[in-house]
Amino acid sequence: MSQNDLSSFSSDSPADLAMAERLTAQLGAVRDAIGQIVLGQRDVIDRLLVTILSGGHALLIGAPGLGKTLLVSTAAHVLGLDTRRVQFTPDLMPSDITGSDILDEDENGRRFFRFVKGPIFTQLLLADEINRASPRTQSALLQAMQEYEVAQAGTNHKLPRPFHVLATQNPIEQEGTYPLPEAQLDRFMLRIALTFPERDAERDMLLQTTGALTAEAPVLLSARSLIEAQALVRRLPVGEKVLDAILTLVRGLRPETAYRPDLAGSLLYGPGPRAAQALMLSCRAQALLDGRLTPSLDDVAELAEPVLAHRMALSFSARASGLKVEELIAKAVEALL
Repeated sequence: MSQNDLSSFSSDSPADLAMAERLTAQLGAVRDAIGQIVLGQRDVIDRLLVTILSGGHALLIGAPGLGKTLLVSTAAHVLGLDTRRVQFTPDLMPSDITGSDILDEDENGRRFFRFVKGPIFTQLLLADEINRASPRTQSALLQAMQEYEVAQAGTNHKLPRPFHVLATQNPIEQEGTYPLPEAQLDRFMLRIALTFPERDAERDMLLQTTGALTAEAPVLLSARSLIEAQALVRRLPVGEKVLDAILTLVRGLRPETAYRPDLAGSLLYGPGPRAAQALMLSCRAQALLDGRLTPSLDDVAELAEPVLAHRMALSFSARASGLKVEELIAKAVEALL
């Protein structure tokens, strides 16, 4: 971290500056530790860490066998978080996730209802193949992801903090699945796409995973230190140019305020204010992860697609012409930033 990076930190607290320096070193070690286990997915690891540092949830999309489950379990271990995995299936019920009341009896023979917590009561929840569950079960996550609590029989049960949902989807096999509704997609801060690794990374993967010894990652953070890092991310300053760029980009991808008049007919709906909030927080987190104490326009350009792509949709005519959301975002970034 250079002196220029440090001088841009506008906090009045010397403790914040010291915390930022310490966290920068720790986060670099976290990134490297995860990368030693999950090979060939450096950008994916960065975006996952950005999501967690921002206090949000992520939707992981990729073909089977790309290490989505390994990524989540390794990240949870290195960050010192409790984790649970739920395999979503068509017969999964909401109570299978959130928990339910059971009839119990005390030593005096008096009966009472006792709430048994479901797997959602963890710090890092892996919702595997979330689109295989029914909409009723998918919606059971909505309150938890937004309100960080579960309502059962008139009582609100607080979830552990920090709390993050990392959901996976298989883009290949879509038969018999239930696409996530827009309201639930908007709860995910980033949509992270996993691709096949490069040849050298896949070679290292073969050698590492088929031998007698298995690589293990160390525990480098704790839940408490992660909460402190999330609070620090929200205190990082954002320059006027970055703020204006975020507003211009988000508003320019809405049909009502499209940055080009001819695009209005191509957009069915655009990203809302929650998208701008997510982009602001994720840019701050990316800056801290890279050892900078204020985000830049490059952060906005890099994170625009994972933050915005799942929060907007194209019209039928635009899709019929072969236009993709990712291409539209890339053109908007080039034109506006």
